[in-house]
Amino acid sequence: QVQLQESGPGLVKPSQTISLTCTVSSDSITTSGSAWGWIRRPPGKGLEWMADIHYDGSTYYNPSIKSRTSISRDTSKNQFSLQLTSVTPEDTGVYYCVKGIDWSYDFWGQGTQVTVSS
Repeated sequence: QVQLQESGPGLVKPSQTISLTCTVSSDSITTSGSAWGWIRRPPGKGLEWMADIHYDGSTYYNPSIKSRTSISRDTSKNQFSLQLTSVTPEDTGVYYCVKGIDWSYDFWGQGTQVTVSS
């Protein structure tokens, strides 16, 4: 069973950067054809796709936040990470790492709450 586990700070100040890491077990982020990504749910709102990184290292971003978002990976640790810069309280929410693509996600992390507040 593939497992994904998010880690990162739960509280970030406005204008700073959210940095999250997803550790994957029982699968490899370089498995041919695989895709890995980040999704978030702001309070009282629906899920929002943020970014993907594919097995070959190619990256894809939600255009609405692309200028503030970076997804990367560390293959030696079987981890992938998300950075979201210049955050505001509107970036508060639960952040999930996932395996899959185009809203067809096989596995989800448990989610991590990130609050943007001074």
